[in-house]
Amino acid sequence: MTTAKKTTTASGRQGFKTGEAVVYPAHGVGRITAIEEQEIAGYKLELFVVAFEKDKMVLRVPTAKANSVGMRKLAEPELVKKALDVLTGRARVKRTMWSRRAQEYEAKINSGDLISVTEVVRDLYRSEAQPEQSYSERQLYEAALDRVVREISSVNKITETEALKLIEQSLAKSPRRAKADADAEGEAESDDVQEEAA
Repeated sequence: MTTAKKTTTASGRQGFKTGEAVVYPAHGVGRITAIEEQEIAGYKLELFVVAFEKDKMVLRVPTAKANSVGMRKLAEPELVKKALDVLTGRARVKRTMWSRRAQEYEAKINSGDLISVTEVVRDLYRSEAQPEQSYSERQLYEAALDRVVREISSVNKITETEALKLIEQSLAKSPRRAKADADAEGEAESDDVQEEAA
């Protein structure tokens, strides 16, 4: 009888182990520090204790609900490579109202899907030559960037600074970067010409 209970507990953990780094959609990369049992309303509940060091936060996730809430293992190295390739692509910015786009970006960030979060970084990135971002754009960009940096540093076993460098190198390869930088120079020259004409 005890072996049957152990098997259900192990399968209920869905392959997650103590000490393992995981991704929780709404908070990014955390680490399972323990698996504990609590009694809630007369029911015994097994919980993953997930710590998010950077945010100084601890989350308790019922083991049986881990998959349904979107908790997942870290991405495979091939997926990280694919995410870095996404950053080299052309930004896809819809011509809809900012509030609607902001909601879509927020949903992508909280999806926990590495590629979706990377798309937000790509679409909201601004080089020095491009116009300033609004406060809300910058907030979303930084939230997405933080998630991608943490996951890449965990998967590649490198520091967050090194992960950020990888991301910046990929963003620099994007076709619109070169065009935007050239456009900005062209605009600066046309401003000079207009001033001379005045």
